[in-house]
Amino acid sequence: MHLLNRIVLLTLLPLLPVEAATLQEEELAFAKEMAGKHGFEQAWVEQQLEAAEHKEQIIAAITRPAEAMPWHRYRKIFMTEERIAGGLEFLEKHHDLLKRAEAEYGVPPEIVTAIIGVETKYGKITGSHRVIDALKTLGFGYPKRGDFFRKQLEEFLLMMREEQMDPQQPLGSYAGAIGMPQFIPSSFRAFAIDFDGDGKRDLWDNPADVIGSVANYFAEHNWRQGEPVAYRLGLRLDGVEPGNRRGQKPNHGIDDLKALRATLLLPANLGENEQVALLEFEQPAGNDYWLGLHNFYVITRYNHSNLYAMAVYQLSEAIKQRLTDK
Repeated sequence: MHLLNRIVLLTLLPLLPVEAATLQEEELAFAKEMAGKHGFEQAWVEQQLEAAEHKEQIIAAITRPAEAMPWHRYRKIFMTEERIAGGLEFLEKHHDLLKRAEAEYGVPPEIVTAIIGVETKYGKITGSHRVIDALKTLGFGYPKRGDFFRKQLEEFLLMMREEQMDPQQPLGSYAGAIGMPQFIPSSFRAFAIDFDGDGKRDLWDNPADVIGSVANYFAEHNWRQGEPVAYRLGLRLDGVEPGNRRGQKPNHGIDDLKALRATLLLPANLGENEQVALLEFEQPAGNDYWLGLHNFYVITRYNHSNLYAMAVYQLSEAIKQRLTDK
């Protein structure tokens, strides 16, 4: 059944008896805070937490993210014939929507497509965990990032109220990300849009809203239309420490690189005032070195891993090349 057809007005949900003793003290405090801060019925919030399940497999999954892999293994997950061909099919099928999103937000169709391809194989794998289970488990059972996931639980309940949905219904990833583009609840509330004007923001089943929302996300994070993303270097620049695995903000000027006698390695169209990040990607023998530009950093605002951003970029380039070769 279409998820948005399972809408239940929150005001109509019955307040079933709550066995408050089964909730942790921290959970009861959260329910009280939601009532005082956002006007929820405290008993209703307690009911939602009581109905949610703590799942140890979620804790296990978050402790072994794919981004912990070396680049050469991580890359193989995404740079496959299935994802490249699927990206070309998605791009062609939704050509008009993607071009409209590019016209309105300045984000190329292949970048939007690659995000959806990396996240969910173009909507084929959107997650099998109830979002409320994931956020309860991580918010109250994973102290390392408990504050973040309790904030996402707060955002999720607000989102459910705004979208008039039953909190027990939506499915997503083990980290509580939802829909084809895997927006976390705070991102949904801030960046999801109704791109086809039907009165709903549907990131599960509506490609128009998905495409528009991804493009809007990038635009809001200052994507620069027409600018490049990254350049590969032929060798390591001695004397400069490459960026780590997480999003590296461009922090070296062209003059810095010239001082390292790297002039011959630099792309001719880099502006004199361009700031770049030096990035390192592990291969079975030796490493790859790249210059990450502003738009590469923007991709890391979607997921802070440099590995993730490079996978999106390389998939987007492969999809664009496949389209050109047709």
